[in-house]
Amino acid sequence: MSDRKRSTALALASALAGSAVLLAAPAARAAVVDVAYDCKTPIGDKSAVSPIDIKAVKEGDGYKLTVSFQKGVSSSPIELGKGAMSPSAVVLVGGAEKTTVPVSGPANPEAVPADTPIRITDLSGTYTPKKSGKVTFTAGVLTIKAMGTTTTCTPGNTPGPSLELDVTAAGGGGAPAATAPDTLPQTGPTDSALALGTLGGTVLLSGAAGMLWLTRRGRRARS
Repeated sequence: MSDRKRSTALALASALAGSAVLLAAPAARAAVVDVAYDCKTPIGDKSAVSPIDIKAVKEGDGYKLTVSFQKGVSSSPIELGKGAMSPSAVVLVGGAEKTTVPVSGPANPEAVPADTPIRITDLSGTYTPKKSGKVTFTAGVLTIKAMGTTTTCTPGNTPGPSLELDVTAAGGGGAPAATAPDTLPQTGPTDSALALGTLGGTVLLSGAAGMLWLTRRGRRARS
């Protein structure tokens, strides 16, 4: 293979690889958010702050949400035996679509001593978007059932979203209006970088294609 052909092939491979990496970059923004819960318990009102992390993984037409609590939010005056406590919650969805997603998790895997903060297991549920676009996920009401009692914990500090994500509804329903051709979408740093990177990849591909065309044209002229 001549040096010119090798250079052309390398340029094309580099352009394709660069575009693939940029297009695969997730259009998401996540943050661990402190949520101040006000809890109504069988023994009175309690309050606690727990950092909340929400993750989403694409599964079929939907997204599996996982809500992680990094601190306990309530306690019991008596010991809770293994499997005595069942947690559930709702995740508030905002942005392109406004709805709620129920999430739940397994019972406590170990006994919880009396007057010890109850550590909530990871809660999960499935969100299936009905509209395409950017949505946010925010921690909502937490419910703890144990020993025949119910504790309800409500976020009292109006927490911000723990996750912002671009989603696609099955069939592309409710897709946002297209951006004008001479402007880049102004939806945030991640999206802008992705748009710019994709544009750059297109220019690289066009340049490589042009080199291939010139090479073939030169070959035909000499024959």
